[in-house]
Amino acid sequence: MGLLKEFKEFAVKGNMVDMAVGIIVGAAFNSVVDALVKQVIMPPLSLLTGDIHFPDKKIILREAVGDPGAANYVQEIAVGYGILLQNLINFIIVGFVLFLFIRFMNRFRAKSQDPKNVKVTTPKDIELLSNLRDLMEEQNKILKERQN
Repeated sequence: MGLLKEFKEFAVKGNMVDMAVGIIVGAAFNSVVDALVKQVIMPPLSLLTGDIHFPDKKIILREAVGDPGAANYVQEIAVGYGILLQNLINFIIVGFVLFLFIRFMNRFRAKSQDPKNVKVTTPKDIELLSNLRDLMEEQNKILKERQN
């Protein structure tokens, strides 16, 4: 029964729930970025490169010999560099989109945590900390004036 109790404590902790939400949102975001790459970015890129279909690009090391059902059939051996290129392009685009998304979120977070920004309500803990900082600065000024 101790193992079940430990698992319950582990599963109920906020970190696990936050992680699960992050994974679900990440999977949904992945499908959006995947659609962006395949449906929006790759078609113009293919047009710019002369209708190159990257997955078809390969270096043939040995041609196929014979009919595909015959006993003496020798399979083609090739290095498929086109799929690697397409995946590298996907990776660069996904990385750039994630960079832009995180940059946007960081700016939004910075605005929300700025106690002087009156457009966005500041969380109470940030407001209290900024008030404490202001009070400490005032006290330091008073102490310096007394010392002089």
